[in-house]
Amino acid sequence: MTVERLRVLREFADRGTIAAVATALSMTPSAVSQQLKVLAKEAGVALLEPDGRRVRLTDAGQALVLRADEVLAAMDRAVGEMAHYRGSPRGRVRVALFPSGAALLLPYVLPAMADSGVEVVAGDVDLPPSEVPRLLADYDIVLTHRDERASSIAGPRVATRVLMREPTDVVVAPTHPLAGRTEVTPAELADETWLSVRGGFPVDDVLRSIATMTGVQPRIAQRLNDFRVIETLVAADYAVALMPRFAVAHPDLAVLRLSGVRAARLYELATRPHAEQRPAIAAVLAAFESAARRVTAE
Repeated sequence: MTVERLRVLREFADRGTIAAVATALSMTPSAVSQQLKVLAKEAGVALLEPDGRRVRLTDAGQALVLRADEVLAAMDRAVGEMAHYRGSPRGRVRVALFPSGAALLLPYVLPAMADSGVEVVAGDVDLPPSEVPRLLADYDIVLTHRDERASSIAGPRVATRVLMREPTDVVVAPTHPLAGRTEVTPAELADETWLSVRGGFPVDDVLRSIATMTGVQPRIAQRLNDFRVIETLVAADYAVALMPRFAVAHPDLAVLRLSGVRAARLYELATRPHAEQRPAIAAVLAAFESAARRVTAE
């Protein structure tokens, strides 16, 4: 079994189709299929099986993917160790971040890495945590967020570390009857009209928790994922909203803490298992941890 064929297998596990693997690796679909057939012959077991018009991994194929992850991680570690002997971490590290997290942390991370020999290539990706395993096909590190009561996405092929906790607050217009308050209970919000984000994101999880506590389904006027748009509409007294505390930027909004409900999101850094053993990735992870400490201290 060659490293190249194991890489093809891992790409198939990540991307799900022969065509997607071919595009990612700049190969033809027939060449990808041939590599997988040769790998199956070398393994002595079927790695793929029909799934409608497509194919999927067999149990043996899924087991081999885990071993492929280990082999490819070992190769990456070897490259990283050689970089260490050259004197400093070097290389390119691809990072995916959700937009509000990028706005909060990149102003600290990118300057910290500017003269380090490590090139950080950042991409803003507004997807729920369930998409992280797929994103790791294209990125070395994924900064994601989840409701603090939700389960971690860590698994056999995804390693995570909690970076920081950010409380979720209620924001209202300066003319709203609650604007003079510092905190509010879920019961006092039962009759409000809401702006929320799309389902699957932490803010919406908190809103569903409020519905469970009050027994009243929230009246959601719009679902928008851009917090700047949400702030503008709230300031115009169109509706109220939940927002992560560090994301609130509009100067006119009244910010109220929620009492009686756990309301926060956790920032998590996701990588392949053992990816931090590459010095360049370890350096970027450390930069994010330093940035999170600065943000929470401020």
